Amino acid sequence: MRVLVIDTSAGPTAAIVEAPGSDPLAAAARESLVSGSSRRHAEELAPSIDALVTRHGVPDLVVVGTGPGPFTGLRVGLVTARTLARGWGIDVAGVPSLDAIARGALDDAAPADRSVLVTTDARRREVYFARYAADGPTGLTVHVPASVASPAVAAGHLAAGDVVVGAMAPAVLAAGGEAASAHEVREAGVDPAAMARLALARLAAGARLDTEPMYLRRPDAVAPAQARP
Repeated sequence: MRVLVIDTSAGPTAAIVEAPGSDPLAAAARESLVSGSSRRHAEELAPSIDALVTRHGVPDLVVVGTGPGPFTGLRVGLVTARTLARGWGIDVAGVPSLDAIARGALDDAAPADRSVLVTTDARRREVYFARYAADGPTGLTVHVPASVASPAVAAGHLAAGDVVVGAMAPAVLAAGGEAASAHEVREAGVDPAAMARLALARLAAGARLDTEPMYLRRPDAVAPAQARP
């Protein structure tokens, strides 16, 4: 199975992941196009996807990160994924972006009995965070669900032996003080292959993977109140 993975929770990411026989454990990225810019989702995502599909062919499934992330950037990825899936006549599955970061970190090196606290930039001097442990080779156990708060609050959810993962890991450790500084840090981003593995495993288990965005806070832009007659 060929999977197109899209995530715009931070910078735009697009990847083609191959899963022979739809086996989640065998899913591996063939090619990824990742941008360092967190503000050029609309300009960079479509050309990246076009290049991937031209080289690798139309996918069998689209998997998209559902956040949390900024309102506009996250919306670009979700709308693109839904539109492409409808045009190609294939399914689209949503996976929380923090889940993919956590699963990638656990696949990478963390022993099965360790937990990870995943942290990403929520702006406004806050972080998105969640805490996980591995549930078998493809699953996750959520110890702290996705939240948005100050780095100090996120650091307060650390447990002994946790690995702190993500772009905001250094800020969380700094806010947590001396007790937090002993934790291992990995500045990892979304792992497309891990996102595909999570989606395939959850679909195989009968889960319904909707593509509703996870914002965790209201958008900055608010419609004006309707004037009274």
